[in-house]
Amino acid sequence: MSQPLFIDIQNLNISFGGKTVVSQLNLQLKHGESIAFVGESGSGKTVTARSLLGLQDAKAQVTAERFLINGEDMRNASQRRWRKIRGTQIGYVLQDALVSLDPLRQVGQQLRDALQASQSIERGALRAQSIALLQSVGIPDAEARLAAYPHQLSGGLRQRALIATALAGKPNLLIADEPTTALDMTVQKQILELLQQRRDEGQSLLLISHDLSVVGQLADRVLVMKNGVVVEEGSSNRLLLSPQHAYTQQLLAAVPSPETRGFKLAGTPGERLPAKNISGGDPVLIASGLYKQYADKTVVNHVSFSLAAGETLGIVGESGSGKTTVAKMVMGLTEPSGGTITIKGHRWSQIPESVRRLRRRGIQLIAQDPLSSFDPRYSVEKIIGESLDSVEIYGDERKKRILQLLDEVQLGASFLSRYPRDLSGGQRQRIAIARAFAPNPALLVADEPVSALDVSVQAQVLDLLAEMQAEHRTALLFISHDLGVVHHLADRVAVMKDGVVVEHGEVDNIFNRPAHPWTRQLINALPS
Repeated sequence: MSQPLFIDIQNLNISFGGKTVVSQLNLQLKHGESIAFVGESGSGKTVTARSLLGLQDAKAQVTAERFLINGEDMRNASQRRWRKIRGTQIGYVLQDALVSLDPLRQVGQQLRDALQASQSIERGALRAQSIALLQSVGIPDAEARLAAYPHQLSGGLRQRALIATALAGKPNLLIADEPTTALDMTVQKQILELLQQRRDEGQSLLLISHDLSVVGQLADRVLVMKNGVVVEEGSSNRLLLSPQHAYTQQLLAAVPSPETRGFKLAGTPGERLPAKNISGGDPVLIASGLYKQYADKTVVNHVSFSLAAGETLGIVGESGSGKTTVAKMVMGLTEPSGGTITIKGHRWSQIPESVRRLRRRGIQLIAQDPLSSFDPRYSVEKIIGESLDSVEIYGDERKKRILQLLDEVQLGASFLSRYPRDLSGGQRQRIAIARAFAPNPALLVADEPVSALDVSVQAQVLDLLAEMQAEHRTALLFISHDLGVVHHLADRVAVMKDGVVVEHGEVDNIFNRPAHPWTRQLINALPS
């Protein structure tokens, strides 16, 4: 006897103000089955998932020939009926646990709310069940964590707590929307093992992810979406190993790996990136014995490295390893407690800010979230132009330089008058790159610059960064938790743990022949 369907949808259409965002989608999900939606931002993945919970925008027009959840027709269901579905039949895990959890309430309070909303439980049993839920998702010292607020937990523990609240109602289906995107490799592995365990125990899973290796590890079937349409569907083994549709092939080709080193991730397959010209002269950046302490906590402990013109140094490690603190010290945003930094032979640390300000043209930053780093009141022209103040380029010459930069990042003059809110994530990151390269810096610091991008946009941004670095011979300090991206892009890599560089060397040597146990653990955490 075939397994009954938990989700049975035929010809689902979702539109907003006349614009169709999901078109003629068919979705069948059996009890205990795991499926995944993949595709670039705006392909319709999340809006489809939210329709399974009745969470679509009030302005959305949703139609379907068939829309059954556990055999019940939900096409004209009331909000009261949808509230009965949420939590008890379908649980929902969002990407950002810090935003999804209530920052003003303890974890235990939020778990009790979820338990009481889905079932009748005696007050005395609530605490025991809350502890059991936290234990079931692998949170250590679960009883003590009940009194913690979300900000007091690490990223991995917050994500586990969010999954625990989603599981409180014992739902038949768990929807996980980009559950590992912002997590480092070791924490990602823990979350994947937890989701895999729930799947093995018979719970249905609908995964939304731009990480195809994560999809391959968890999904039985994969649906590839583009512009609101499913362009290819099949078993994960067949689809990921032998994709038939050109768009699926494009997505897989965009995944960075050791084999893609030196080649473009986007565009024509096999097209090489420009050759690097790494200078053998004096280093652009020298960091010697960097040490940083807050109160009685040491977060960076005697870290040393150098960086030549045109070279890329990747710094990897789990959250809290000290990567970003090193970046802040290199940028001059925080002073080292000890050690020295020199840039282009000039002392950069322990100098007056008035002196450092004069040298800012030599170093620029690409942040993880460009939207937060842009002034929302500034147009693109003003955002890029602001970076040219340090090199005193004004008037017609400034406009000419901005247009040149927009051409280099493949956007063009039509973007001059746009504002950050009018840009996609990939376009914003291109503007961030244009702004960073505007004063022709000797050193560029990139802190998780592609972690929030889907795989196809990430590929375009990485290609662009490599091309512009090669053209300008800029030294690049690249900080990331994504080992695949680092292996693709970096020349050398430094591995950090607990504020210490535990291993440092040529990127192929580190990844292919790791000497330190922690490096091996990081590499083993990579999903395949």
